[in-house]
Amino acid sequence: MGSTENPGNRSAQESKTILCMKWGAKYSAIDVNRLYEMIRRHLSYQFQLICFTDDAVGLIPEIKALPLPQLSGDEPKRTRGKWRKLALWNAELQDDTLQGPALFIDLDSVIVRNIDSYFDFGSPKDVILEHNWARPLSGMGQTSVFRFYIGSHPEILQRFCADPQGTADIFRYEQHFVTHCIGKDLKFWPRGWTRHFRLHCLGPFPLRYIRSARIPAKSKIITFPGGPNPSDAVEGRWWPESPAYKGRRAHLQRCLKERNWKALRRFVMPVDWIKEAWQ
Repeated sequence: MGSTENPGNRSAQESKTILCMKWGAKYSAIDVNRLYEMIRRHLSYQFQLICFTDDAVGLIPEIKALPLPQLSGDEPKRTRGKWRKLALWNAELQDDTLQGPALFIDLDSVIVRNIDSYFDFGSPKDVILEHNWARPLSGMGQTSVFRFYIGSHPEILQRFCADPQGTADIFRYEQHFVTHCIGKDLKFWPRGWTRHFRLHCLGPFPLRYIRSARIPAKSKIITFPGGPNPSDAVEGRWWPESPAYKGRRAHLQRCLKERNWKALRRFVMPVDWIKEAWQ
């Protein structure tokens, strides 16, 4: 894993803003606190981590907790997209203490190398997303790690609120809608900075039975959309309810006994570098 930064060597330049969101029971204060510590070790700039949340209990004092911004309408049903994230495009989010470029990081992310480049790349008012790894030629963006200028592009939220369910039915994922709204002005991170754990670290089936997940060269942040989550992968589980890891043979025997052929692909050895990133 890449070297960490010495807090004493951080730049005295203007503090950087990093955002995350936590609602419901899927993630806890532990996940937010871990994100803060990973940022502290891998960012040379002074920074403030702001967590928009419905429950700030357990957050360390260094994290600024703010209420979840509202969508001004009902959330869509029967959709897999994280539509609540569109509230970040509310023009009223900008105030005297919250302004300028901000980097958003999903809580199911693991930082493995220095992330200064996420602030240095492009112009301050650019909207910068990751390429959609599952559809690399589609021109679609992915919002696990993205940068935007607070208060910009309020039309994204306005268009969504005009027909939330209809928008979700057409685009399915909030990141597809953001890509559509920004259009030709959208920029993308250089390839390789942000990597997908299942696609880029774990390896295809059956390679994941032969070697453990690896950190791709030049990657800075590993994201975990679609599972497994970092807290499960570190223990060798695919889902929170998965049995404790007992090795390849035990997993294969269980899949055969249960005739659960889909579960054959859902295998991960314990990932030690996730635990190291959390230290």
